Amino acid sequence: MRILIVGAGEVGSNIASNLAGTHEVTMIDRDPERIEELTYSLDVLAKEGDGTSLRTLEEAGLEQTDLLIASTDVDESNLAICGTAKTVSDPFTIARVKNADLLRTWERSRRAFSVDFMVCSTLLTANEAVQVVGLPLSTDVDRFANGLVQMAEFELVEDSPLVGQTVGEADRVESLTFASILRDGEVLIPRGETTFTSDDKVVVIGSPEGVRQFSLRVIPDETPSETENVFVVGASEIGVHVARQLQDRGVDVRLIEQDSERADEVAEMLSETIVLNNDATDTEFLEQENFGKADAVITTLDNDQKNLLVALLAKRLGVKRAISVMESEEYRDLFNEVGVDVTINPQIVTGEEIARFTREQIAEKLSFIEDSRAEVFEIEIDPESVLAGRPVEESIADLPASVVIGAIARDDRMITPRGDTVIEAGDHVILFTDDEVSEEVLSKV
Repeated sequence: MRILIVGAGEVGSNIASNLAGTHEVTMIDRDPERIEELTYSLDVLAKEGDGTSLRTLEEAGLEQTDLLIASTDVDESNLAICGTAKTVSDPFTIARVKNADLLRTWERSRRAFSVDFMVCSTLLTANEAVQVVGLPLSTDVDRFANGLVQMAEFELVEDSPLVGQTVGEADRVESLTFASILRDGEVLIPRGETTFTSDDKVVVIGSPEGVRQFSLRVIPDETPSETENVFVVGASEIGVHVARQLQDRGVDVRLIEQDSERADEVAEMLSETIVLNNDATDTEFLEQENFGKADAVITTLDNDQKNLLVALLAKRLGVKRAISVMESEEYRDLFNEVGVDVTINPQIVTGEEIARFTREQIAEKLSFIEDSRAEVFEIEIDPESVLAGRPVEESIADLPASVVIGAIARDDRMITPRGDTVIEAGDHVILFTDDEVSEEVLSKV
């Protein structure tokens, strides 16, 4: 497939890195230094220019393009790029936007703005934060097979009851499969004798109830088992979306916003959320509001330094989980090293969503793990698949060793795969694999 990406920032670069290996990718950006960097770092054709210009698009091969992705930082530019492309050609167009109102307009008429598929980074980021906060110690959560199957990633802290146990000893939840262990940058396939260590990230696949039961076994005794009260710090668009989703789930939400006009505006929008007009670094105010006793704090302020400061203050006051929105990927290690439990980068989340949509022509659902080092995807099995009509223990032998069959969805029920489970044509199978063999796996199943 010929893909044209306009905008080579973090979103565009993330998309390109996920697609360049199997597609012919061209990128456009105004920044000559960025173009030079991409030429050497990725297997793409990079061109300097204004993506809203028809001439620039044509010089980049618009008429031969199958898919155009507009991923600049400006919503209006992305819509203009898609509209301009459609005047002379008919590529499938994807636009990245931040304004959720544009997404709502597009959803009412799926061809609005000449956009075939639209991704809203603020909503995606809010969804990610809400999913993570729902499971204690989870760092990533996704659903498959219309919600029948859930994938979750948990980080084992030093005093987790699982540390020191083997996989065989920990395998006590019926509807659950251990898919992988992420340790020291490596993707390990768990065996019965594999022993969990502190700082391991454990990826499990199973029914939502099975994953919830496992989450309770991961957490130390003093950690809250359910998230009942949450502070959201910052009434940004992301913060408002997070608060709205949490209040709709029955969570006790308090939102702190320093700007009085914005606080009043948001208070009218969120009827079930308590909006507090104050400075989130005022420790006396925080202590009065029992900030340190919250199950979780989610920081959604307008820059990374403020988010880091408030997250650190939350941890110092006793909050068990601090979740921060982080605009710049270069700060990820710093956030993690100083104790922030989960960081969510809107650019990375958006880039993965677009790459996921692009690659779902074969897989019905795709989820990236640990910055794309591994993948979980859902496949509907056809009669020609190497998995069809064969027991799991037999068919898995024809796939790379790093593949785990995590779950099977059949007739609106989930089946936990065992060695003698026979996979049938029409089943939806959820598989885990590392990124190096994912294309090979997709070609076989």
